[in-house]
Amino acid sequence: MKRFLFSFSLLVMLSLVWAACADSSDRSFDDGASPADRADGLSQSEIEKGIGPIEKVELSAVIDTALVSQGEAIFAVKCAACHKLTERYVGPPLGQVLDIRTPEFIMNMMLNPDEMARQHPEVQALLGQYFVPMPNQNLTEADARAVLEFLRDAYMGTSEVTP
Repeated sequence: MKRFLFSFSLLVMLSLVWAACADSSDRSFDDGASPADRADGLSQSEIEKGIGPIEKVELSAVIDTALVSQGEAIFAVKCAACHKLTERYVGPPLGQVLDIRTPEFIMNMMLNPDEMARQHPEVQALLGQYFVPMPNQNLTEADARAVLEFLRDAYMGTSEVTP
């Protein structure tokens, strides 16, 4: 049994390494700079905001409590199995993710986790720490925005998620 678990774990790790090293030669760039001119073949915008459909997120100064409630419900169903707000779990803690990631990056990670894992160096570094890629939960942009608002509220210290 131990040998089977070891073999299975090794197979999963090798699959992750293979996926992280997949060919990225088909990426196109719209600003005219060659991939060699950029860190890891990504534009500065992609490094900061992630890879995906979200280019700009407008955040109001006031937390939208209705959106927080929606986001909390989505988080409980789709995210809480792997993420906690204040502690390491299967994935990284998310309570203070706004300290280190832009809102666009956070939403692109929710909407496009497969491409982010293949292309983005910071997500690849997280894979090296947590060993499990984030699954695609098939969120809509509205769902991702609601979860972001929930995380903003949690960041301000007013939300608690029951597991």
